[in-house]
Amino acid sequence: MIKDVMEAIRFVWSPSSWNMFLWGIALYSSYLKLLKASIFGSKSTPNSSSIDPKIGSPRPICVITGVTSGIGKATAFALAEKGFHVVLGNALLPKTLEEIKSKNKDAQLKSFVVDMSSFSSIFVFEESLKRWLSDKKLHPSIQLLVNNAGIMAVASRPLINGYDRMMVTNYIGPFTMTKLLLPLLKNSSVPSRVVNVASFSHRYASIGKLDKDYVTGEHFTTFDQYPHAHVYEYSKLCLLLFTYELHRRLRLKDDTHHVSVIAAEPGLVKTNLLREFPKYASASAFLFFKVIGLLQTPDEGAESSVDAALAPPETSGVYYFGGKGRTIKSSKASRDPKLGKELWETSCELFKELL
Repeated sequence: MIKDVMEAIRFVWSPSSWNMFLWGIALYSSYLKLLKASIFGSKSTPNSSSIDPKIGSPRPICVITGVTSGIGKATAFALAEKGFHVVLGNALLPKTLEEIKSKNKDAQLKSFVVDMSSFSSIFVFEESLKRWLSDKKLHPSIQLLVNNAGIMAVASRPLINGYDRMMVTNYIGPFTMTKLLLPLLKNSSVPSRVVNVASFSHRYASIGKLDKDYVTGEHFTTFDQYPHAHVYEYSKLCLLLFTYELHRRLRLKDDTHHVSVIAAEPGLVKTNLLREFPKYASASAFLFFKVIGLLQTPDEGAESSVDAALAPPETSGVYYFGGKGRTIKSSKASRDPKLGKELWETSCELFKELL
């Protein structure tokens, strides 16, 4: 026990962990924006009606990544209940499928293995999904993609190509998945949508550069002490910049395919995200935020993702937070068109290298 306590103390006093104290302020900022919106006119967007497909008609297809537990699992439960045919994507085939079936016998589900830190795995997932649609004689389209998967690593784990695992899992992987599945989203006969799960930590991310060295995370793998907090918040800022840039390209420049793009922030949720932290460090953090009333359950955290998924078709380029269809503004940097364009160009170059 003493060893665990000392490990937690050393972790808390590390330079990178001090970044995380600022995240508490960032979380408060999100709630203050929510309070301000409620006082001066909340930007609440009502959900569309729950989907109630006719007997014999195909259900809209939703792909969700990172569904083993936590927010992804809760989102999968909720969207299956709303009538989606939910396709689960995860590094390990989860028990989520059986658990949903046990509580919702009418749920339509499919599961494929995908490791969001592996580009080859993402490409295999795309091929498996298209093959499944063909084999089942379903329309070659999907209606919803929820990029939920994410990790927080406390040590550098460079991939074979030198890329940082956390940057790939949290940003480049979702970018690649979206680019690969975009033709299926565009091919939908009804309006389709991409939902990217964001984090309040992006509010304190230092932009740095948006070139290949930074976006792949290779820059961070050279540090003597891996700046895990900085890498995490930077990856989440990149995901938001991508969200808004994709919105601009799909809705503001060419809306012929009716694909909307939305960000959803779950707040602070007790999940396995901090599983690599010393146990007393993560337990203390969760206890503190529980005492002040800001720690949420996975079901509560998933409300923003579900709100985003069920928002009216014309809703796009917004940031959901707090449940009940409420939206707030993300950081000014995350909405900067110049930064979004720069990141888009870097990301597309990386994507071309994979083909």
